Amino acid sequence: MLSLLIKSTETINCSEPTTDALITALKENIFGKTEIRPVINLKTPTNISVSFTLYGVLDVDEKAQKLNTFLWLNLYWNIEGLSWDPVECGTDRISLPRKQLWRPDIVIKEFIDENKVPDTYYVYVENTGKVTDDLPYHVISSCNLDIYTFPFDIQNCSFTFNSYQHTMLDVQLSIGIPVEESFKYSLEVMTTKGEWELVEMLAEKPTIPSQEMNNSRDALTYYIVLRRRATLYVVNLLIPSCFLIAVDLFSFLLPPQNMDRSAFKMTLILGYTVFLLLMNDLLPVTGNTLPLINAFFSLCLALMVASLLETILIINIQCGSNHYGPLPQWAKVFFLNYLAKLVFLSKKPSDQKCDPEEHRTETKHCDSVIESPQSEAVHKTPPALQELRKISHELLSIRQQVNQHFNTDESADQWVNLGQVIDRLLFGLYLIFLSVSFVTIVVVWLYWYNKTAFLI
Repeated sequence: MLSLLIKSTETINCSEPTTDALITALKENIFGKTEIRPVINLKTPTNISVSFTLYGVLDVDEKAQKLNTFLWLNLYWNIEGLSWDPVECGTDRISLPRKQLWRPDIVIKEFIDENKVPDTYYVYVENTGKVTDDLPYHVISSCNLDIYTFPFDIQNCSFTFNSYQHTMLDVQLSIGIPVEESFKYSLEVMTTKGEWELVEMLAEKPTIPSQEMNNSRDALTYYIVLRRRATLYVVNLLIPSCFLIAVDLFSFLLPPQNMDRSAFKMTLILGYTVFLLLMNDLLPVTGNTLPLINAFFSLCLALMVASLLETILIINIQCGSNHYGPLPQWAKVFFLNYLAKLVFLSKKPSDQKCDPEEHRTETKHCDSVIESPQSEAVHKTPPALQELRKISHELLSIRQQVNQHFNTDESADQWVNLGQVIDRLLFGLYLIFLSVSFVTIVVVWLYWYNKTAFLI
């Protein structure tokens, strides 16, 4: 086994400055030694520098909690004891078959699927012994996706690099290039973004206590912060919903006694339901949390249904008023006096109708006036005057019937006024509840969005 180790730190010699001479010299030193780490002393850990470039965000699956990305992974390590003179050997670096050299078993901890990328076969070895291994990586990784603030959500996913088998005593990891440079270069080369944009890239190296180094594997964690582009969802979901709820709000201005407001509201609810069914594919599906936008849509639909129920109540009061009895006195005082002033609904000027007592007094007076002369001169009046008196009695009977009809109409008007007061009151409550609900949802949206951005 000792023959597999690098035996010295002397510079290898080339017979001539050609590739063949360099390959021949390298075969005697490093070729075929894939079983052992390229160190002089096995107690010396191999330092692996890790960096990567995010080339594309292929998919974000909220239901399966998966992130699908494409990376360019860069690994750097040194072969101890290997060096050559670039003048003597004709070059300062050479590409060698990957299978002929020892390679670290670096994996991504969150990796949950097969790496389906084309195979690459070569690595670069420099004259100082530095090995550069660049390879593509199709990463399908697990990520805790929080879509509560959808479509204004920010996702923070991690890539944890560590050796699959070697402990920290054998393999240690470090950041290859500054993460700021990786982030800047990723923004320049990203061609596949979809609805996501890269807003930040962070890195940290967890600290492992010395007493746990024998059993722990060194790790390096990169954080990929992605922000969803919300324009599509605002235009296709939020704005149409706001328009429909605004139409439902202003439908209170339709007079229920002249127009079928309930049919209009039912059509509006049907249209909103069809809209939600058509736009359902744009909404994320996950079992972890309920997005706030779903609560927003449910609130809009609930308000429309409540508005329809209110309209049914008002139409029932106003259209069935002729069959109701007189309005109770407490209802007159509470609704027609106090609440009417509260909702700025002025009382209708009373129709110029005779008071019932006045009608009865006048009727008695007329009867006495008519009957008095009739009792005094029944036999003295001519037939024409008697006919006039009969007509007068008939007119008084008609007038009494008309007075009773007026009394019934007055009761119906009071019920109609009651319906108008309730309609105006519920419209005000609807407007207040709608405003408070929307403001609350927007505040919660902004709070969680800023909180997520702050945690970044």
